[in-house]
Amino acid sequence: MSHHHNHDGHHHVHTSNKKVLAVSLAIISAFMLVEVVGGVLTGSLALLSDAGHMFSDALAIGFSLLAFKLGEKAVSARQTFGYQRLEILFALLNGLTLVGIAVFIIIEAVARFNHPPEIATTGMLVVSSIGLLVNIAVAWYMHRNSDVEENVNMKSAYLHVLGDLLGSVGAIAAALLMMLFGWKLADPMVSVFFSLLIAHSGIGVMKSTFHILMQGAPTDIKQADLVRDIKAVGGMKNVHDLHLWTLTSRQHLLSAHLVVDGHISVNQAQAVIDAVEQVAQRYGIGHSTLQIEGEGHGHSEALYCDANGGAYGHHHHEHDGHTHHGHKH
Repeated sequence: MSHHHNHDGHHHVHTSNKKVLAVSLAIISAFMLVEVVGGVLTGSLALLSDAGHMFSDALAIGFSLLAFKLGEKAVSARQTFGYQRLEILFALLNGLTLVGIAVFIIIEAVARFNHPPEIATTGMLVVSSIGLLVNIAVAWYMHRNSDVEENVNMKSAYLHVLGDLLGSVGAIAAALLMMLFGWKLADPMVSVFFSLLIAHSGIGVMKSTFHILMQGAPTDIKQADLVRDIKAVGGMKNVHDLHLWTLTSRQHLLSAHLVVDGHISVNQAQAVIDAVEQVAQRYGIGHSTLQIEGEGHGHSEALYCDANGGAYGHHHHEHDGHTHHGHKH
């Protein structure tokens, strides 16, 4: 059996993602310290909340970088899929930190509605303006040089930076409102508004990672079309027990039982397996485990083949009370 998987493009994207995360982490960590000092000196909650979110940015990017590094660990008998799933776990943790930061800011802002403090608005405006420029630069760098669209780990880190960019905009708006109109409530009100946006982003990341962790089918694959194309393969009679799931953001997996003529030869079975695997690859599925079954035996006996290069072998499968046994050839 042959199983072709092109790792070159994935390796290039993976390396680029790590470099982008490392550079972004250094920039954000440095400016986070500036915002903490600025927030304390000016007394601005909007600035401190932005600093707090920058801390969560640094944490998120650090986690994402760690996930990529751990994901490079070799596959072992104990971890047969390796450690790449850590990308999804850390993305989930990043989503949780986004929501946690938002809740903390809102609680602090509510207290300030009753007792708005004096704020050094000029210093607040200067620091938040620099923060906006830093966040724009980092967001542009991440979007241009990494896979923020398809990789949920990179996307969660990118959303942290976008949320922080919005936080800087909010701090600037609050500073201007207080400077021009003396409106002290602008600081906590802007903090609450942008906290809700941050929470929304966090919930979105949590939903997508939860779907993956629950072995949900990839949302970008139309199963009806996939089944139709598999059935169109020469020699195919039917397909059942089809399962689709995602290992990491860019790695989809498929397992299925392929029903063919009961008198099929090993060579013909090989051809069916190869053709179905090619169909799966067109849908972005990198690994397929396929079982050949004849029409006449009611799924009680089966030829088994792993499309990942394994030969026919013994396969034991229980489904709806039926036990399936393969024959070794």
